[in-house]
Amino acid sequence: MKRAIQILLLCLVMTGPYAFAHHSFAMYDSAQLLTVTGTVKTFQWTNPHVILWLVNGPDASGASDLWTLELPTSPGVLTRLGWSKHSLEPGDRVVVEFNPLRNGAHGGSFKKATLVDSGKVLQVSIPPPSAKADSDAKADSK
Repeated sequence: MKRAIQILLLCLVMTGPYAFAHHSFAMYDSAQLLTVTGTVKTFQWTNPHVILWLVNGPDASGASDLWTLELPTSPGVLTRLGWSKHSLEPGDRVVVEFNPLRNGAHGGSFKKATLVDSGKVLQVSIPPPSAKADSDAKADSK
């Protein structure tokens, strides 16, 4: 039994940093909020984070830009927030707001999308843990 616990602890120590590595959003500039209008190329509904691929353009010279926007959560959490893998479809015209990559590449951390045709707004609003705990406590006291 002691040997099994030692092996388990060793595995946790060895894999712990990798489990949390993908959760850093330090590569995004949270002080800036950019807005881009474009067409959805792909809405990649995969773990650990959903990705929106957006084509912006063409501009006057005929050039287009491809933006890669990472949503801050997983498909499971988005589903609980009312999203689905069909919330954004290829060809949808959208206006997106996001925190850009610090290195200036065409990417960022998704904040909000507004569908041009319908005006529907999609955003990820996860309440802070303290707000959920407060609402749970109020519900329990009733």
